[in-house]
Formats: sequence, C-alpha cells, structure tokens
Amino acid sequence: MDLFDRISADIKSAMLAKEKVRLETLRGIKKEFLEAKTAKGGDGTLSDENAIKILAKMSKQRRETAQIYDEQNRPELRDNELAEAAVIEEYLPKQLSEEELTSEISKIIAQVGATSPKEMGKVMGVASKAFAGRADGRVVSAKVKELLSNL
Repeated sequence: MDLFDRISADIKSAMLAKEKVRLETLRGIKKEFLEAKTAKGGDGTLSDENAIKILAKMSKQRRETAQIYDEQNRPELRDNELAEAAVIEEYLPKQLSEEELTSEISKIIAQVGATSPKEMGKVMGVASKAFAGRADGRVVSAKVKELLSNL
C-alpha cells in the first residue's frame, strides 16, 4: 500500500474515532498529495519518494510555526502545530541518529573522494538524495561541513 492509499484509509479511521486534530492533519496531507498528483507537467501519479518530500516539508513547516508561536507566548497554537507535526511524522521514515548520520556522511565523502570544504557541493548533492526524508537538510549540511573541515 503506497502512502496515498494509507493516508486515505487512515482518514476513515480518524473519522470513526472522532480524532479531530488527526483528521484535519490527514486531510491536509491528502490535499497536498492531490495537488502534487495533478500539478502541471505531472503524470497523474505520486511516488512514495515525492510523497516523503512533501511530508518532510509539511513537518518542517509545522515545527517552524510552533517555534514562532512559542516565541510569541501562544502555547495553545504551538501545541496544535506540534500535534499536527507528530501525526505527519508517523508517515516519515525513521530519522537518522547523529552517529548514523556521521557514519553515512563519512562513507559518502569517501565515495565522492572529497578532500576539502571546497568540495561540499559534491558531497551535498549525493547526501541530500540519500537522506531525503530521513534527516533535516540543515543538519546534514552542518555535519558535512564539520567532517570536511576536519580532513
């Protein structure tokens, strides 16, 4: 079952269970998926890889919004955003730990043959594809920079 079908089935479950936040979040996800499917230049399908990119973007947006609400001392709005982010993250692949990320990036650096921070672009090109949905881009970038500067 692909992500689109899984979301659709979970919408029905959330409706029956009367889980308001979960239902609203899943409907939002389905809306984004449908927009991606019918986007200009698309072929009417949505691969799980693209669905994961959409979910990662949605999760990141929720977390950033929650942080803004926290800074503005609006805990009720922050909590809602964090609850939505938690629902979205249920559908994302397991996030890499710091040790796993360091290990994987070291392998990519060796594979690409990078020897200095000047070659960060080469490493990031491979790393961003390899870690799509499994690690935040800023975290990956910082770790690549750190590892390359230690060479």
